[in-house]
Amino acid sequence: MKGDWKAVEPILTEKGHLVRAAITENEETLLHVAASAESTKAVEEFVKNLVKLMEIPDLELQNKNYDTALSLAAAAGNIETAKTMVGKDPALTELPNNKNVLPLYMAALFAKADMVRYLYGLSKKMAGDFWTHDNRGWVLQKCVEADIFDVALKILNDCPELVLKNRLLSDVLFALAQKPHKLEENKTDMIFTNIKSIFASPNKKESAALQLLTIIWAKVAKMPKADIDDIIRGPPSIVTKEGRQIVMYPCRVLFVAAKMGNTRFIIELIRLYPDLIWKLDDKKKTIFHVAIKFRQIEVYKLIYEIGAMKDLITPIKDINSNNMLHMVAKSVKQQQYQNVTGVAFQMQSELLWFKEVEKVIPPQYRQRKNNQGKTPKDLFTKAHEPLLKDGREWMKDTASQCMVVATLIATIVFAAAFTLPGGYDQNTGIPFFRKEASLIIFVISDAVSLICSSTSVLMFLSILTSRYAEHDFMEALPRKLVNGIATLFLSIVTMMIAFSASFFVLYHNKVKWIPITITALASVPVMFYIFLQLELFKDVVKAAYQSKHLFKCNKKRTLYY
Repeated sequence: MKGDWKAVEPILTEKGHLVRAAITENEETLLHVAASAESTKAVEEFVKNLVKLMEIPDLELQNKNYDTALSLAAAAGNIETAKTMVGKDPALTELPNNKNVLPLYMAALFAKADMVRYLYGLSKKMAGDFWTHDNRGWVLQKCVEADIFDVALKILNDCPELVLKNRLLSDVLFALAQKPHKLEENKTDMIFTNIKSIFASPNKKESAALQLLTIIWAKVAKMPKADIDDIIRGPPSIVTKEGRQIVMYPCRVLFVAAKMGNTRFIIELIRLYPDLIWKLDDKKKTIFHVAIKFRQIEVYKLIYEIGAMKDLITPIKDINSNNMLHMVAKSVKQQQYQNVTGVAFQMQSELLWFKEVEKVIPPQYRQRKNNQGKTPKDLFTKAHEPLLKDGREWMKDTASQCMVVATLIATIVFAAAFTLPGGYDQNTGIPFFRKEASLIIFVISDAVSLICSSTSVLMFLSILTSRYAEHDFMEALPRKLVNGIATLFLSIVTMMIAFSASFFVLYHNKVKWIPITITALASVPVMFYIFLQLELFKDVVKAAYQSKHLFKCNKKRTLYY
């Protein structure tokens, strides 16, 4: 395992048969152990020396699991070790274990991308009976699960006649459904390619994962409806209710994509099989219900692209008589808002979702009760009581702390206005350096800082005295907060400008390096403030001024052609 060839060589010289002896309980040889060891130059050199002493049958020895040393090297990702063995015995790549699994599969199973590419490059030379369609399909699935999409794509392109079983197709699509970021196009504008590209060669600007999905789904869409439904459903799940076992088919591929926010995946499927928008999961929810439940905006916005059919989908109720508005009325788990700064903005996001769904659902369904006898509004108020309470506390704490800083700045700059640098003429009361540009900058900056800090205090005071009703979190409170933070930042900047300008007044002759140095140091607190508060400020601006465009339909995207 250390690659200590000097210690091993005299032993093998005296007892050469040990090169093929099993030295572990799992019946692994020296080569098995070295192949699975951590790849270092010493280990690589050890393997080279060991292979020179071995015959081809020795290289093909298997352990209890019927794994060759190459299979273990593939699982460990030791490319140089694999090259050494394959260089002497190319047939090693075709030797399976007791489950007919080849070394290439082992590399894909353990997500060793470079090893997969190396071994697949040798796959065209395989002439054995084990590099079958089944093996290709298994490797394809593991490559998709391990994000090695380039090799998966090569498998399909190199073997167009490859026919995957329904279960395998379901597993591959299920893996792709969980990878929303891998399906994004390389183009920044995300304009969808023409549907003709599905039947032609894949667009080079598409990601490898998207090309793979396009090719696979084009084949699936030509299958009989029963097979398509079987692939979309995936394997059945067994649920025990009241002592009885119930077989359920939750259409996992489609609804996992909706849950993960994999919009591109859903669109590619719907383009060739539009009836998917009517599919229901085991709780009788559509993809739009799931998108609402998990707050996936881009998936939800597809409802605007299905035309009048949305009026037939929005009233659909689940097994508990919850319609879409009931779905959005339920609070979501905290991890859904990991990227949202501040509890108040989480509350605002929930209100925006409720108002949005309320607009698309028919009026007569807005007051419908579910099986628990609750209307959507009642459910929303009850479910969001803790979030509303936390939002109030967060907003008050933030406003209080910021107001303390703004008050302190106002006090400082107010006092500085009556103590101009350089002093006054005692006879006339006129400042000595009144004509100096630096003194003028000082006076203006000090005045602006006082005005901004006072404005900031008033803004934060209005937040503290707010009613904190639900609708206040929509626009009023976020806008007050963004204005308060902006004026506070401006007051800090102008205060530092006034501070720096005062030194230019006092040291304006041959010692200008002093005010220049102080000005540079004075910029540090400003940069520090920006660094600490930038994310908060961005979220506040977005909540105050961009939230109304949150559900705006993407005009560049089209669901159908």
